[in-house]
Amino acid sequence: QVQLVESGGGLAQPGGSLRLSCAASGIIFAINTMGWYRQTLGKERELVATVTEGEITNYHDSVKGRFTISRDNIKNTVYLQMNSLVPEDTAVYYCNADIAGDGRKHYWGQGTQVTVSS
Repeated sequence: QVQLVESGGGLAQPGGSLRLSCAASGIIFAINTMGWYRQTLGKERELVATVTEGEITNYHDSVKGRFTISRDNIKNTVYLQMNSLVPEDTAVYYCNADIAGDGRKHYWGQGTQVTVSS
């Protein structure tokens, strides 16, 4: 059974920074694309950033230049460094990973709350 466990959410002031982590565990042979998504109440979940196994990254326009996604393939972990936070970044952040283990499928983390407020 594969699990994704997130950490690092919390409260930040506008202009501040937070770093999210998401570690995959279980029967894992390979991890393809990993990513971060976010969702606010009443809205659909939206892509924030993704990183491929070859470390090609993709970002939502609203976070370009402020957020950086990275991964550690030894630790099966993906990170999201969030700088210059604005109140509009407030959301529940979910990690996602395309994992080949006992079969291949996309897995989701449980979500971590990020709140940007003064």
